[in-house]
Amino acid sequence: MSLEDLEKIKEEIPYESPVNPVELTLDSEFQFHCHKDISCFNECCKNIDITLMPYDIQRLKRREGISSSEWVAKYTMPFPMDAHDMPGLKLATRPGSTACVFLRPEGCSVYEDRPTACRYYALGSMGVRKQGAAEVEDVYFVVRESHCKGHEEPRTQTVREYLVEQGLVEYDEKNREWRDIVLKKRSSGPTVGKPTPRSMQLFDMCSYDIDNFRAFLESPGFSEVFDIDQQEKRELTEDEDRLFQFSCRFLKQVLYGEMSIDVHAEAKQRRLQRRKERLDENQAGDLPGK
Repeated sequence: MSLEDLEKIKEEIPYESPVNPVELTLDSEFQFHCHKDISCFNECCKNIDITLMPYDIQRLKRREGISSSEWVAKYTMPFPMDAHDMPGLKLATRPGSTACVFLRPEGCSVYEDRPTACRYYALGSMGVRKQGAAEVEDVYFVVRESHCKGHEEPRTQTVREYLVEQGLVEYDEKNREWRDIVLKKRSSGPTVGKPTPRSMQLFDMCSYDIDNFRAFLESPGFSEVFDIDQQEKRELTEDEDRLFQFSCRFLKQVLYGEMSIDVHAEAKQRRLQRRKERLDENQAGDLPGK
């Protein structure tokens, strides 16, 4: 998202919006405290719309001891993240309800591994790339919903302190490369163009199915194309956090041509030949009478 997009959003926020359009920095203070004895406890979990990040899924599938594809099938709902149907996932709700599937009378049943969005509440976060800047800058907002009494609690802290308290430093760090991939796709628009169906499938696997990406990395087809030392490959398959960071490198190479993974010379030549053939086919299709 560009800085101009951010300013437009802030200008168009309706008066009754729960988003406070005042931009916060890491050292900004805000008043908020949520705890089990508060009168609105669990209310925010009864009407959810939670977009999941890759690290959310990795933590939660490990907790349950099942594969990433099993966890996704059991606990998520797909949705398009942009006009090109870039695949996203939302946390599932109980059947016939808007309540979180993990909500219990005593609170969140997966609290220690709760998703990023749950940890942020009642803050909103947005990545912004200022004009001419190479890095994405994080900006923050307070979210005030009518049911939430946490804003009335007499506790003030900085955004930085809140992020540490909620365990968000680790979550943000693990998700950062992936978030930047999504932001680049959104901000580049026509420059990047519409990804191919195959690219979308790879995005889905790299983002939400780390177990299948591991199998893909170990497949003969991957080794035929990419030149990776066997020791490095073994270390990646044994360390899921490193594996996910590698999957983000792979996505940048597939989507944006940011070459950081070596490709065998013959594979590179085959790819160039296929590209030439597709270009020739497209040009032939444009000829008169076609």
